[in-house]
Formats: sequence, C-alpha cells, structure tokens
Amino acid sequence: MKLEDLKNEKLKSWIKEMADMCQPKDIYVCDGSSEEYDRCMQELIDLGLSHPLKKRKHSHSFRSDPSDVARVEDRTFISYPNEIDAGPTNHWMNPDELKKTMKELYKGSMKNRTMYVIPFSMGPVGSPIAKIGVELTDSAYVVCNMHIMTRVGTKVLDVLGSNGEFVPCLHSVGAPLADGEKDKKWPCAPIEKKYISHFPDENLIWSYGSGYGGNALLGKKCLALRIASAMARREGWMAEHMLILRLTNPEGKRFHIAAAFPSACGKTNLAMLQPTIKGWKCETIGDDIAWMKIGEDGRLYAINPEAGFFGVAPGTSYDSNPMAMDSIRENTIFTNCVETDDGDVWWEGMSEPPAHGKDWKGNDWTPASPDKGAHPNARFTAPAKQCPIICADWEDPKGVPIDIFIFGGRRASVMPLVHESYNWDHGVFMGSTAASETTAANIGSVGALRFDPFAMLPFAGYNMGDYMNHWLEMGDKLGDKAPKIFYVNWFRKNADGKWLWPGFGDNSRVLKWMCERVEGKIDAKDTPIGRMPKDGDLDLTGLKIDEADFKELMRVDIEAWKNQANEIENHYSKFGDRLPQRLKKQLEELRARLSK
Repeated sequence: MKLEDLKNEKLKSWIKEMADMCQPKDIYVCDGSSEEYDRCMQELIDLGLSHPLKKRKHSHSFRSDPSDVARVEDRTFISYPNEIDAGPTNHWMNPDELKKTMKELYKGSMKNRTMYVIPFSMGPVGSPIAKIGVELTDSAYVVCNMHIMTRVGTKVLDVLGSNGEFVPCLHSVGAPLADGEKDKKWPCAPIEKKYISHFPDENLIWSYGSGYGGNALLGKKCLALRIASAMARREGWMAEHMLILRLTNPEGKRFHIAAAFPSACGKTNLAMLQPTIKGWKCETIGDDIAWMKIGEDGRLYAINPEAGFFGVAPGTSYDSNPMAMDSIRENTIFTNCVETDDGDVWWEGMSEPPAHGKDWKGNDWTPASPDKGAHPNARFTAPAKQCPIICADWEDPKGVPIDIFIFGGRRASVMPLVHESYNWDHGVFMGSTAASETTAANIGSVGALRFDPFAMLPFAGYNMGDYMNHWLEMGDKLGDKAPKIFYVNWFRKNADGKWLWPGFGDNSRVLKWMCERVEGKIDAKDTPIGRMPKDGDLDLTGLKIDEADFKELMRVDIEAWKNQANEIENHYSKFGDRLPQRLKKQLEELRARLSK
C-alpha cells in the first residue's frame, strides 16, 4: 500500500511530518502478509544480519551489537510537564526539553533507509479492549518481530478507518547511511544517545538509538504497559504486567488466573504450567501482559494484547518449560544465542552443549570457552498460536473473566508458600509490597529486599502512588465481583539452602487450593499476614516432601514479619502524599495483628 492510499488523514499527515524530519529514502506501508515478512527477512539475510537455521523451519538467528542487548532503564523516560506525575520510580525529563533533544537526533536519522509504517493492533483486531498503534521504523528486524508480536497490516487500517484513534510510535536505530555506505551488522547509536521516551499525556512514544527488543518493538512494554497503564487509569480499566492462564478442574469448571511476578520468578513457566495433579488441565492465554476491563456483568475481563512470546532463552529447556520449547520449533526469531555448526541454536540451561559453535558475539565457542555462549538476555520471538497448550479462547475479543490474582516474589525466607488476602484493600497492599531478595546476579548486597510493586516498577507510566490508588478504585467499582487475591513464594529455602518446594508442575497444587477457595469448597485459617491453608487442605498426593520442610515452608515468623513491616514503611515513604491512606491503614492493621 502507498502512503497516498491511507484513508486516515491524521495518520497520513503525522507520517509526512515524521518523514520530513527523519528524511528516509522511501516510505513503505506494511500490509502484514507472509510475503512481506519473507521479503524483509531476505533483506536482513542479504545484509548479513540474519542467519537462517537449517534445523528449524522458517527460523533465523541474529546477533546484536554488544552495546544493545537489553532494555535500557536509565535511558527510558516518562515525560510529564510536572515531575511528580512521573513519580519517584521513573526517570523524568521535561517534555519540551526531551523533544528538542530528540528532534535534533531524528533529523536525517533515516537517510538512505526505508521508513516502514507498521499499523498494529494490541489485542484481537476489533476487540473492545484492544488498542491500535502505528510504528514508524527504519529497521526490517523490527518489522519482522512486530509481525510475530502483534497483529499487523491492512485489517488494522480497516478498523482504524478514516477517523479512528491510534498511538503514534516513532523509532529509529539512529544510524543514517551516507551515499554508498555499507550498513553495519547491527546498526544502533551509542548508549548515551539512546532514548526510549514516553509522553503519556499525548499517548506518544519516541524511541531512538536501539534496535533491540523492548526498546524497539514499541507495542510491547512501551505501549502495552507504560502508555496503556496511563490510558487505563484515565479510562477506568487495567494494563498489567501479568500472565493469564485457564485452569480446568476434573468436573470441567474453568478458572482464569492473572499473575504478576518480578523477573526470574517463573512467570512464563507458570503461564505454560503442566499440572501434576490428576484431572486438572492448564491452558495458556498470555505469558506477560494482561489488559482488563469491567464487562456488562460487572466482572473483570482480560485479553492478552500480544500475539507472540518474547522470551528469555537461557534456562528454558524441556525440563523447565517443555511447552515453551515446543512453541519455538519453527517460525521463530532468535537473538544472541549460540549458533551451532549443524544449523541450530543453543543456550545455557537448554541441553548438553554443542562441541563447537559461534557465540552471541560471533566468536568460536566450545564448552571449554571462558565466557558464556549465549547472552544472559538472549531472546526468542515466537507466535503464541504455536504453543501446544494455547487456549482456544485466547483471541476471544471480549476476553476471559478473571477469578484470581496472584502476586509473588523470590524469597529464601519470611514469605510462606501461599496466603490469601482478607479483602481487596489487603490484596492491593500485598501487591504494592511484592518483593524479591537480590541474588549474585543483581547489583547490591545479596539477600537485600528489593520491592517491585505489582511487578510494574519499570513499567508504570505514571506516579506509582497514583497507580496503587487506581487499583483501590478498581476494587471499589468491582465490589463483590472482584477476583480473590493471593501471594505465593515458590523459592523458600531451609537453613541448609535447600529448596523447600519442588515448584514447576507442582505449583498446580497451590492453584488448586486457590480455586477451591474461590468455589467456597474449603475454609482457611487466619494468620497475621492473611488466610492460609488448613492442615490437609493443600493436595500433596504423590509428593515426597519432608514434614519438617513443609512446616517450615508454611511458617509465619512473627519477628521476621515485624522487620518486614519496617521495610514496607521505608518502601512506602518514597511515595510521600501520593501513597493512598488506605494502604497506610493496611500497614497499621498488619502491625496490630503481628503484635497480638
């Protein structure tokens, strides 16, 4: 499709304005066809960026520049006229100043490159919960990834029509080409010139200098969380960093669960759970993001706004997540993995290492090499429809009704396996105090507690105190139709450092208890931190777990929790008068229960 064929005048005029600034050699409007994908991928093969994989049908391997391997949090900005509206957890810059700086960088940034126009839908096309974005980019790698991660093309333009609203997303790798200059293997700008900028008041995203993942695929974290969370607050819905799954019990009753965990806490593994308890079945709806609106019946309905999985490869294996491994057998883009001599990919934790291959930097690699073969943040991009346990209703435009919210974190001590909130406000308190202990992989002291409210710390597009208040307001609207809220910790250890819970498929035992609580089949016992399973109510059939270990796994250490309450108070203090009074009250009530 040509630019002049676009029906939406607002879209057409924005594209022309951006093209005048970026000065591409030509403009191409994406139609979303498989021929278009193949054409863009061939262009990347011809440039030497893409390496086709003989062992995986229609799959390709890429190596990024070593300076461009992950989201760049310190170069990610939430820009409001008033800094307080961005809040203490976001990087802020004044919108006028930020735009002035970026316009200078964008001037001529697409010289001798194509400007691709990507019309995309976050969520099933035409869904009342979906939103339309249009990304302008000078990267064919971005086009191919967006084909997998979103719904792209003319069907989106049809829904947009002549006067529909869209989120404008501008992206450039920041590497203009002189006449006759050969392209780099991975074009990008130096770190100090990378900007991933969000203007939530305008529903506007500008990204410059990075070609990688969350910095460049602007439908993902940028639109689906940072901009969408601000839109959701204004419009009365929710945009959350949550997996969505369907659990069906032996009687055929369905439960829909949305769960939020910080990184390295098993989110994708839970989304693709294979229950170890007889008769229970799990189906994946989404592994990363949930958009939720209140339906006509007063319940909360969720869609997965993405069309693909953008997963961390290292650690993914047939032991840890067989469903993910089956999802990436074909039609997949791999970035920063080892390329094996027989035309496949490999990463640490996947399987026995190959005898030889090329590492993520393109160097010869063997198991004896001093450095890891794959980058720790190596990725796969795969269509969600390829997951063997994808739910038949995963693209239902009206979404699925949520019964349960789960929060969690990685805690070696203090936090028991599972507890349930006393009410919605208490559940929001649990989500707002979600935390993980730092490991050797994190900067800072090992074992220090790092709070990541609702697993949204890098993704809330406005002041986190106001975000917590939005959760409270949504509970007020939902009333007795609100989902039940639980907190889990799969990672508790004993004094010898041994895991107390097997995790993985056995996490279904905890989910079963939650479903039985929702149904009112079983009661629970009250503790100072929330409601917990009564003796014998957690199904441990066939599980070999030491009685003393299980007791420790479920123990509420009162003194440790008193210390936790002090850490929560410190955590809350940073939000000042934006912290809802109702959460301060929850902290007071926790302390009162602990002192009894």
